Amino acid sequence: MNRRGLFPAAVILFLVARTVLGQETHSLTRRDSKPVPVVAYPSKNASCRGIAIISPGAGGSETGYEYLGEAMSSLGYLSVVVGHQESGRRALRKHVHGNGLRDGLEDLITDPAAYRGRFMDIAAAREWARSRCAAAESILIGHSMGAATAMIEAGARNNLGVNGSDAFGAYIALSPQGAGSIFPQNAWANIKRPVLSITGTRDNELGGASWETRTEPFMAMPPGCKWLAVIDGASHMSFAGRGMSRHAEALAKEVIGNYLDALRHGDCRASMKSNGIHIQTK
Repeated sequence: MNRRGLFPAAVILFLVARTVLGQETHSLTRRDSKPVPVVAYPSKNASCRGIAIISPGAGGSETGYEYLGEAMSSLGYLSVVVGHQESGRRALRKHVHGNGLRDGLEDLITDPAAYRGRFMDIAAAREWARSRCAAAESILIGHSMGAATAMIEAGARNNLGVNGSDAFGAYIALSPQGAGSIFPQNAWANIKRPVLSITGTRDNELGGASWETRTEPFMAMPPGCKWLAVIDGASHMSFAGRGMSRHAEALAKEVIGNYLDALRHGDCRASMKSNGIHIQTK
């Protein structure tokens, strides 16, 4: 159920700090009064098509994922990249200190408090974006830990004891996780909303498991405008917004545009034929 208005506008305080190349930097306030830094990309269309909230991976920030912010803006959405203080750069450094990168990341991506903070951040960003764009469409996009956040928000069962509110019309998960420390087997069976999952043939899991585990959410979800896009040669970092694979970023943007157009027109058959990407639908 869509729960708009969950947080009253009065709790969302924001200040415009700067505007650079079509980007707007804002500081919002979430319901526990903590600040939420965001970078917004206003719609490049004459009318706003909807809102797109982008949740970074562990250690990421609101200044990243420019390729996604720009892509969604070009498609007509007000897109907002959210900074997550409980799982951003400082939090990652704290978890990594004394544990090493791999164990520190594992600790962070399985921290229930970090996800609860993420949900408050996203709610604040969603309510602010709604005040700027009244169009009905709403998309939550996440990469890595952000993908786990999106899946939990959409209704995936998890091992962390946290719950989402299913407040978005559709979800896009880049590098979604399979069953493991975050999700039990078949965790995605109750997700009814449209979901696009994107991975690559070098997108192995943190523990070394094959990229193919990232196809498990798609396989487990019921039909209903679900797409799985696999990009040849794309690694985990190809989607991280650091310019490590312009080719993978371009294909990801293309499939996102095709998916959202299909969803909007009520015909979720894939029509994209680009080389280097393989799409399954149901």
